[in-house]
Amino acid sequence: MNAPHMTPGKLLAVLLAGALFGFGLALSTMVQPDVVLSFLRLGDFGLMLVMGGAVVVTLVAYKLLPRLLKQPLLGGYFHWHVAHMNRDTVLGAAIFGIGWGLCGVCPGPAIAGLGTGNWDLLWALGGIALGALVQGLRAR
Repeated sequence: MNAPHMTPGKLLAVLLAGALFGFGLALSTMVQPDVVLSFLRLGDFGLMLVMGGAVVVTLVAYKLLPRLLKQPLLGGYFHWHVAHMNRDTVLGAAIFGIGWGLCGVCPGPAIAGLGTGNWDLLWALGGIALGALVQGLRAR
């Protein structure tokens, strides 16, 4: 969705969806790096249930909604996006995974975690922004 095509209704829907997502991340404790690191060390399987539930809901939505609706609720159309595996995708995924494993921070939960007052997440978000900047400059 491009910013120029955002009507007030669409903007409100996006804001509410983002707030719901952030609330869910906070409620599931995924915004706490210690909990995430415990999960990655196979010491806490609570987040496995959260991620499994999210995968099931997403799978059902992706499979059923195009059959039930003629178009997405906020306009546009349903379409498939074919993804191609290449060296850059694998390298990026590996770097992302290593960073996630070292600090227990994923971008979405890090932003939501700021809402819980965890200002230490600004360091991780700074690293994420720096990595995105380097990748953007490299891609040019």
